[in-house]
Amino acid sequence: MARLKKSTPVKAATAAAETTKEKIVKKPAAKKTEEIYLQAGGMEWNVSGCKERVIAAFTADGRKSSSVKKLVIYLKPEEGKAYYVINDTENGSVDL
Repeated sequence: MARLKKSTPVKAATAAAETTKEKIVKKPAAKKTEEIYLQAGGMEWNVSGCKERVIAAFTADGRKSSSVKKLVIYLKPEEGKAYYVINDTENGSVDL
């Protein structure tokens, strides 16, 4: 007479774990947002994208953004401008 083999509890647990893994769905990471506002003289400016605007103005002349090693930005709300100095040699301004 042939004997029937019984499945071991380890195999059943492994099978259950595999089906659980398939059901887990990862949630996408929440996008981090930052906003910076400058208020002066009864006016308000959103300067969050000021750095990006400065880099865009710098690269508009055909320069590479990877060449920026040092960036200094001066905000002048009374003029509505952000003045910048890049690599201690290049300078300019963008509107706030």
